[in-house]
Amino acid sequence: MTPPTRYLPPTRYLIALGSNVAHPRHGPPPRVLRAALAALDADGLTLIAAAPIIASAPLGPSRRRYANGAALIETALAPLALLDCLQAIEAAFGRTRRGQRWGARTLDLDVVLWSGGLWHDPRLTIPHPEYRRRLFVLGPASRIAADWRDPKTGLCVKHAHARLTRRAHLPKAPRPHV
Repeated sequence: MTPPTRYLPPTRYLIALGSNVAHPRHGPPPRVLRAALAALDADGLTLIAAAPIIASAPLGPSRRRYANGAALIETALAPLALLDCLQAIEAAFGRTRRGQRWGARTLDLDVVLWSGGLWHDPRLTIPHPEYRRRLFVLGPASRIAADWRDPKTGLCVKHAHARLTRRAHLPKAPRPHV
């Protein structure tokens, strides 16, 4: 693989946002996400669309409910440069990277999909390896990027969402013999 460039022709990224800790200046988690969307748009990234913010149950040991959302952005940044930018925004909101996985956090920004297709690096994998199993990502993402195809599975975001939300068909009960 050739070394990644820092800049590309403008490409799009689908970003998942999450928060379950209030911020001293921005307030409760839904307001943290709104402030994060503004930070994305003000940091050299162009915000194309933002999904409505939803509430979700926590994963792992955290007991606090999350506010989750998704954003569709456009930028000339290559994936690793974008990751650096997102982590700088998280740090500006008070996020630290030490501690427990899935613990409480003021802000979490994850790259879910990239219009450039697949990316694999020790620091970043696109598509996000877990997004297909996370309703709190697929729900908001399906509102703004329903037809975006996952380059790994070929499924659209709306189809991945449907797989998680459709009701399982129960087998028919056997008919009693008379």
